[in-house]
Amino acid sequence: MIGRLMENKKMAGKLALFLAALIWGSSFVVVKNTVDTIPTEFLLGFRFSLAAVLLGIVFHKSLLKFDAVYLRQGLVLGLLLFCAYYTQTLGITDTTPGKNAFLTAVYCAIVPFLYWAVDRLRPDMYNIAAALMCIGGIGLVSLTANFSIGWGDGMTLLGAFFYAAHIVALAKFTRGRDAMLLTMIQFAGCGVLAWLCFAVLQPEVPVLTSGNISALLYLTVFCSAVTLSFQSFGQKYTDPASASILLSLESVLGVAFSVAFYNEPITLRLLLGFAVIFVAVIISETKLSFVWGKKSLDKAVDLG
Repeated sequence: MIGRLMENKKMAGKLALFLAALIWGSSFVVVKNTVDTIPTEFLLGFRFSLAAVLLGIVFHKSLLKFDAVYLRQGLVLGLLLFCAYYTQTLGITDTTPGKNAFLTAVYCAIVPFLYWAVDRLRPDMYNIAAALMCIGGIGLVSLTANFSIGWGDGMTLLGAFFYAAHIVALAKFTRGRDAMLLTMIQFAGCGVLAWLCFAVLQPEVPVLTSGNISALLYLTVFCSAVTLSFQSFGQKYTDPASASILLSLESVLGVAFSVAFYNEPITLRLLLGFAVIFVAVIISETKLSFVWGKKSLDKAVDLG
């Protein structure tokens, strides 16, 4: 009975992770369509302010742990989160949702090298291989005929760097801390920064329609609060390698939604670039442990 119950939880955990990837994958098309009528600053301010409020209501007991250290760490995370989403969202205004999804996924290959700078944890051969593959994939996806990268793709890659920096900072700050409280504070900080930028750069309030209000609520409730809950539950009952693969499907699903709902054209070169980046993400996240097995993996890492 206990074994069957645990097996059910494992299946539910994998389903939760897939649903999180599915919802995040859909967000690229939603954001692309929304920024046509709503400024980036307003979108991020609305999304993260309301998400912080919703999390505060659901996890209100965590607020009792609030102190100066949580505030300082949460604001640092909020700044990095804002920079990541701001540059990525600006990038999507000048590129396709599919390219935005895959170029953002490059952060997986950047993280180990930022860890190296912060914690002196040297990247292994899998990290180096993934980084080199990402460079090749970026070239296939982004380089133009004169070997330059468009503004939108460049901003998306800058966003990927900030996402990697956010993950490294989050890993350090959540050690022995309440992750949900830090999430609430960083969401609130990100929202405040977005509103400040909106007040300076976009003095006029955009016209809100039922369509863009629905998009804002979808990005806030489902793409922020719900997916966070799915990810937390899913990773609790799923091994790291499987969780990484399931979550990395976000970029693949992002292209699928872009082709289906944005009519994004897919060339052979673009498809090859997507494939190279996706394989690089899998290598970086799992170190091919699902192929070699744990003992073989440990030996391979030692040799590296």
